[in-house]
Amino acid sequence: MNETQAVSALSALAHAQRLRVFRALVVAGPEGLTPSVLADQLDVARNALSFHLKELAHAGLVTVEQQGRNLIYRADFSRMNGLLGYLTEHCCQGGTCEVTDASPACTSC
Repeated sequence: MNETQAVSALSALAHAQRLRVFRALVVAGPEGLTPSVLADQLDVARNALSFHLKELAHAGLVTVEQQGRNLIYRADFSRMNGLLGYLTEHCCQGGTCEVTDASPACTSC
């Protein structure tokens, strides 16, 4: 993942409703969910959900597949892991980090 892709993904997730949608798709796993199921689960209007799904798809965080008359949305786990990897790539200057309640503790510091 490069900086531009990371900014796009983080921008898409920087909205409470989109973050909720993405998290619901992560929980659903590789089977994904239809927009109607997502709308019911999250109690969000279908037209607003459509806008948020489009933004997440544009950022590469979700994929969409047509199955018959239904669209199935899925979290793109490789993209999600790429974003996490990008954010933690040089954590603690390459040393092993131990996370505590307060903050990460560098074992190489």
